[in-house]
Amino acid sequence: MAPGWVDGLTWWHVYPLGFSGAETHADHAHGVVHRLRHLATWLDYARDLGCSGLHLGPILASHSHGYDTTDHLHIDRRLGDEHDFEALVAGCRERGMRVLMEGVFHHVGDRHPLLQVALESGPHPTGASEQAARWFQIDWSEGAGMPRYETLAGHDDLVTLNHAEPAVVDYVVHVMDLWLSRGADGWWLDTSYAVPPAFWQQVIPRVRERHPDSWLVGEADGADPISLLASTGLDSVTADLLREPLIRSLNDADLRVLAAEVDALARYGPEHPPLTFAGTHHVTRLASALADPGLFGHAVAALFALPGTPSIYYGDEQAFRGVAEPGPDGLEAVRPMFPENSGFLAPWGWPVYDMHRDLIAMRARNPWLTRARPSAVHVSPTTLALRAEATDGGGRRLTALLNIGHEPALLDVGWRHPELEVQSAGVAEADLDLIPGRAWRIVTHD
Repeated sequence: MAPGWVDGLTWWHVYPLGFSGAETHADHAHGVVHRLRHLATWLDYARDLGCSGLHLGPILASHSHGYDTTDHLHIDRRLGDEHDFEALVAGCRERGMRVLMEGVFHHVGDRHPLLQVALESGPHPTGASEQAARWFQIDWSEGAGMPRYETLAGHDDLVTLNHAEPAVVDYVVHVMDLWLSRGADGWWLDTSYAVPPAFWQQVIPRVRERHPDSWLVGEADGADPISLLASTGLDSVTADLLREPLIRSLNDADLRVLAAEVDALARYGPEHPPLTFAGTHHVTRLASALADPGLFGHAVAALFALPGTPSIYYGDEQAFRGVAEPGPDGLEAVRPMFPENSGFLAPWGWPVYDMHRDLIAMRARNPWLTRARPSAVHVSPTTLALRAEATDGGGRRLTALLNIGHEPALLDVGWRHPELEVQSAGVAEADLDLIPGRAWRIVTHD
């Protein structure tokens, strides 16, 4: 079950290697470079935005993009050292912010020392080499040729761990415990959907025993999120399937696509609110994915009106653009370096920042939204009313009204004594359900 501290929280999701302008490969770096300090200078910006959590992309030692880990016990030298991490955590604490780390425990990078030992020992390892070999699933059946081993989706540099090996279980428990003890509040578990559930069933209770208030959220990707929750013991999983219907409904001018996804969100229930997002480190930026930039606000409003714990990918709060392309360098456009300070950000991004700040503040004022029950109470191709109802018996409601058509639309959603906390200026009570063309409105009511 997700801890209570996630209620009302919004994450600011940062990909640190890109954010800080780190070298693309660790062997291009010269010693330890303290780039986490650059990230620390942006904590006031994140807190002013209203974010009460910092979601850190990979910061542990790796060879290239961070997901090819080579050492889970140390910070990537391109980003700094353990002292830099502790200072970053302390800075978050001073601002009342939580810290979520990313853990890559499905696989390691092909330069991981234990894999190198296992490969160098050949098909008949002994002693320490034999112990190292048990961490992986290496097939030497082709004789003196190159061995075969399990990888993630055919990526030869991402070598799958043997999750049936007790030493791997012990190691992952140790790693998670280490960084939680150093100040992290939780783990976002990369590719958790591809790890055997029996592995998480061994790991999670041991971690929770040491850190009962931590938040352990798994990546669902294309897996059934409810089955993943039930089989693993995770507190939450990601709502990966929300982003594409959200974008497609706006690009195709058919909000019924998004309405259909609302029913899927309701399946999570109040005990396991999902991590929700419209942007992340490996997909095209939201501002670039939308065919009509004028509907950017509709996408963000819908995200913040739905249950879960929303995550804002750094730069999306300024409507950054960037297209994810195939190939080894195809993600650089969506992982840019942030400037020295906010004074270097383009002026046209600040109205978008202010919109995000208002919506994040609305979430903070209504923490019950995290575990709310969602429904679509009015649906048409160009108009949609999303409703969130409190599950704690308080009778609180929030309704988001979206109109992507060009003409005003009347959305009869059955108000009950609205309190007029409206995310739209100059709206009289009698006009709450009359939405101008290409506009949106959010109202909290009882």
